[in-house]
Amino acid sequence: MVTRRNVVAGMASLPLAGFGVSFLATAARAQEQTMGDTIATSAGDLVIHPVDHASLVLEWDGQAIYVDPVGGAALYEAFPAPAAILITHGHGDHFDVPTLEAIAGDAPLITSQEVFDKLPEALKANATALANGDDGTILDIPIRAIAAHNTSEDRMNYHPVGVGNGYVLSFADKDIYIAGDTEPTEDMLALTGIAVAFLPMNLPYTMTPEQAVEAINTFKPAIVYPYHYGDSDLGPLETDVDEGIEVRLRNWYPNGQG
Repeated sequence: MVTRRNVVAGMASLPLAGFGVSFLATAARAQEQTMGDTIATSAGDLVIHPVDHASLVLEWDGQAIYVDPVGGAALYEAFPAPAAILITHGHGDHFDVPTLEAIAGDAPLITSQEVFDKLPEALKANATALANGDDGTILDIPIRAIAAHNTSEDRMNYHPVGVGNGYVLSFADKDIYIAGDTEPTEDMLALTGIAVAFLPMNLPYTMTPEQAVEAINTFKPAIVYPYHYGDSDLGPLETDVDEGIEVRLRNWYPNGQG
């Protein structure tokens, strides 16, 4: 089943003056961000907020976890201040020091070693680096670093082995997988019991939609969010994902593709 959200497009098509259309579309985007998607767990609701490209916010137990926040503080004004921050790797569409300095406050950070080494001292004091396969906790939530890298020979220079992380977070009885930038790795394909997976797909940097479909049908998450997809054709996810897996297509580019 494919779930779509067309709030912004619908508002923008109303027969109003240009200023009104712009104002209503902006308001609709803000409302969509604030509402998010709710995932029920045995210990309360997890709320998922797509922000932009690969940036998202997870709300849990009254606290907000920011994932790969970039793009400046204004993008996050609709959300609570971060209680914790996760960063998958050091590319600029996932890691931006000025954004972190503007929003992080005293929030703890979980990062890759690559990112940890690039942090200014004030942020590094609150940061913990995890290597692929490491376990830890953040806000008392179990977290595990999953290998995130390219596997195609002609793409290995984009995301080499051992540099980037994906993360699995356990919110009570629901495991959430945020893949970061990667093609299907052995770690990814061996996952089990994933309630929600965020998978990137754009060439040449990550995987194709067809690779994503193959991975989805292998480790079988209950819900999949394609993200970090740029101008990829997501059609294969509408037609080729196995029965019983829900694909949620959301607008990860509310301000257009940069």
